[in-house]
Amino acid sequence: MWLRRIVVGIALAAPLLLMSSGLGARFGLWGFSTGFMLLRWSLIVGLAAAAGALVGLSIPRVRRGFVLPLLIALALGLGTAFVPFEFQRRARAVPPINDIATDLQTPYAEQQRVAYPDIQPLRVPVPPAQAYAEALAAAKAMGWEIVSQDPAAGRFEAVDTTLWFGFKDDVTVRVAADGADSRVDVRSKSRVGKGDVGTNAKRVRAYLQRLR
Repeated sequence: MWLRRIVVGIALAAPLLLMSSGLGARFGLWGFSTGFMLLRWSLIVGLAAAAGALVGLSIPRVRRGFVLPLLIALALGLGTAFVPFEFQRRARAVPPINDIATDLQTPYAEQQRVAYPDIQPLRVPVPPAQAYAEALAAAKAMGWEIVSQDPAAGRFEAVDTTLWFGFKDDVTVRVAADGADSRVDVRSKSRVGKGDVGTNAKRVRAYLQRLR
């Protein structure tokens, strides 16, 4: 029956749209704007697949002998739609900023102070040279690409590439003496976009937690 074929076809198209939205941008097949457009379409197509599957399941002559494929189509549709829906929900839950720093020396300092009050400089009970070595090792362990090092100044710069869309975010780490201890400051900034869906704050938190 044509309805069953259409529902299954739409259900298969939804996850393909979802996966290609980010991977295509990551590997340079299209720009980020196209990737986000495909992400939005995956939500629409996923919901359409789920709705079609529910209609099919509600009609006895449609679901007869086809219950399992319709249930799979329903799961694929809802599962696909959840990803862009959750992405949008997270984007609305955080301020539209893309530059996070422990020392609050960014254009978004006030917004960051309200949204991420827990992000603060880290004090470690070791001398600066040791703290710098540990900070550098932690950055490498997180998979960051180290692009410059200045041990004398207690500073290094790195790039972290996000998994799905392949966004490249710039990270700066500074280590300074703080009495007999050391203070570690981190700044993480996205190269593109006005917001980051909380990515930079999450990165800074994870890095500081690794150093504790």
